[in-house]
Amino acid sequence: MPLTVLNDDEIRALLEALTATELEGFRGALAAALHEYSTGGQGGGASSSVQQPERISVQNTATGATTLFMPSSSSVGNGIKVITLTSASPTTTTTTSSSTTSCGTAAAEKTKIRPTGAITLFTPHGAAHGLLHAGALTAFRTALASLCVVQRRARVGTLLVFGCGEQAYWHVRLALKARGSEVKMVCFVVNRTSTRAVGLVRRFCVETSQGVKDAEGWARCRFELVTTASAIDKERDRDGEGEEEERREREVLQARLREADVVFCCTPSTEALFEAEWLESKAEGRLVVAIGSYTPQMRELPGELVRQAVQGEQGVIVVDTIDGALKEAGELIEAGVTKEQLVELGEVAMLDDATLSPAENEKKHRMAHLVQRLRTGNVIYKSVGFGLMDLSVGMYLVDYAKERGIGTVVQGF
Repeated sequence: MPLTVLNDDEIRALLEALTATELEGFRGALAAALHEYSTGGQGGGASSSVQQPERISVQNTATGATTLFMPSSSSVGNGIKVITLTSASPTTTTTTSSSTTSCGTAAAEKTKIRPTGAITLFTPHGAAHGLLHAGALTAFRTALASLCVVQRRARVGTLLVFGCGEQAYWHVRLALKARGSEVKMVCFVVNRTSTRAVGLVRRFCVETSQGVKDAEGWARCRFELVTTASAIDKERDRDGEGEEEERREREVLQARLREADVVFCCTPSTEALFEAEWLESKAEGRLVVAIGSYTPQMRELPGELVRQAVQGEQGVIVVDTIDGALKEAGELIEAGVTKEQLVELGEVAMLDDATLSPAENEKKHRMAHLVQRLRTGNVIYKSVGFGLMDLSVGMYLVDYAKERGIGTVVQGF
């Protein structure tokens, strides 16, 4: 059985070159998997081939790294993702000898580890099918799930993004691929004007060809970089000039938040990125996507905003997995959100599909009010990620790459 191996550069090149139609193919594959997960039973009952065990994690106290193991199974095959990243709350270690070398000091400080790993895929019969680098693919599949909600929005003219990493890039990139002609402004919010943040804006403004911008319809889109005081700056005693600068930064951020149709939160933050009252109500509603925090100790959204979403008739909270969100999403845990107050993405991802069964079509009519809220209401989409997303998108990617002769094929594996 041949095994297809795709490295990060190959995956990135394939995904960057997707047309809107090809992107919709990927989104459809993910939506179908999420729909099967949400409607067929996550536990893999008689009516479903989905198996989604809880992720397993191990920690390395010497490096401060956490390695996550995420197995999954569905009708398309089986897979496991193994990814290593800096622990959200790494165990601290202390020096045991006064003669510790510089290497020992570096180990104690625990250099930050950017998420890295691989996804191994198998056919439904267990044969090895693909080995994929998890870097770009993880950011892409997370943004692809968010796109299932973004595609339902009536207005996407102004995007505001917290963060400057790969998740921030792919969330904007897919929004532009899918609805570029409607996006007029993208605002990136970062703690400081770093080389990385400037590089992110450059990827859109300079490194993306004019031909691509014209084809996707966002050649006239404006990009802006807004800086805010870092946590260190906020703790430091400020002089009058520093306080005035922080006040101006806050006012600019508040103004941009009020204007935003879609807010992407893509940071591993342990505290809310903004105040709930900064998001003044809009007649058209607003979509807030939070994908950066993934442990009970982390949070990007203010608790009041979460509570407003589940209390108001025009608000709704959508999650990728209810079980996972209630165990891992710090924002939802802090706000005391219950299972009954959440809607799973798989329940709404296929509502426009003509192949829905009669029973599901009946449910679609009952969910008409929810569909309208998803279009124009105040919506929070919270994602913690799970293995089925990697499995479904990864299997689709392997077939897509094979058709284009991309990747290394190992025969007789």
